[in-house]
Amino acid sequence: MAQEFTFTVNGVEHTTTQNKPLLRYLRDDLHIHSAKDGCSEGACGTCTIHVDGAAVKACVLTTALAAGRDIVTVEGLPENVREAFVYAFGAVGAVQCGFCIPGMVMAGAALIAEDPEPTEEQIKYAIRGNVCRCTGYKKIIEGIALAAAVLRGEKQIDEDLERGDDYGVGKRAFRIDVRKKVLGEGKYPDDIDEIDQPGLTYASAVRSKYPRARVLSIDTSKAEALPGVVGILRAEDVPVNQVGHLIQDWDVMIAQGDITRCVGDAIVLVVAEDEATLEKAKKLVKIDYEPLEPVRNIVEAKAADAPRLHDSFFAFGNTVELKDCLLYTSPSPRDRG
Repeated sequence: MAQEFTFTVNGVEHTTTQNKPLLRYLRDDLHIHSAKDGCSEGACGTCTIHVDGAAVKACVLTTALAAGRDIVTVEGLPENVREAFVYAFGAVGAVQCGFCIPGMVMAGAALIAEDPEPTEEQIKYAIRGNVCRCTGYKKIIEGIALAAAVLRGEKQIDEDLERGDDYGVGKRAFRIDVRKKVLGEGKYPDDIDEIDQPGLTYASAVRSKYPRARVLSIDTSKAEALPGVVGILRAEDVPVNQVGHLIQDWDVMIAQGDITRCVGDAIVLVVAEDEATLEKAKKLVKIDYEPLEPVRNIVEAKAADAPRLHDSFFAFGNTVELKDCLLYTSPSPRDRG
């Protein structure tokens, strides 16, 4: 008989026979998406939850280790705590993209539960394992401090601020997406599942393990023959295979015969009906490389014999070709028409 693991999540008892990362159980089985999957390695803190009152990263805890524990996500925090963080983070402007915010809230809430009047240094220490990719730490620290003051009764929630009736130049603005992002209700691509989109398929790239290598051959035949594989896309399947902001110089995928420019360059994109099939199919893709000497730093890049990273790129409506350090531009296909 399979071993069972029982624990409570937000006051409800759950039992599973699967021993897997708790984060995957919360997201895949319980469809709790406030715990974000930013790294799956315990490095970023976006999946921070409370386990018996302590802030813990859900991706490094397994369902077996969680047995008998009391687990709380943002959804299970007391209502006054939730409202304090919504107001505080909105009032100080702590929310930007919002991906890290539920984890920051959980780290801050655990600290406040332990010490209702935390110092700035204590707050910094509490979120030391939480990464904000927007680099908004100053405002997040201020937000946690304000939430603590609200919960102590020293500050009051200004409901008019969130409502936003009084606004204008020079006045504080409460972002309209603060509440959803603070409470983990904002939907990011990884939060969309079969409940949102019945018949959802899954895609993932097979990526280069070399910083610089020529792709000699790509064999996807075994992967394509696997039941449940919807298709496999290559560089030639992408109408415009270069992306970027002002200058489009990053290949979406590296074509056969071309050279990779960094570890992790995408070679093919595998699409499957479910995640298990997707992972099996990726392992069946065979790619042969010719490893080349990489460019490791600026000094090597400036050398006379340094390899050229790009022969051409797309910028401001023109294709720019690099020939012996000279630039040649040609109009885009849109302009030629």
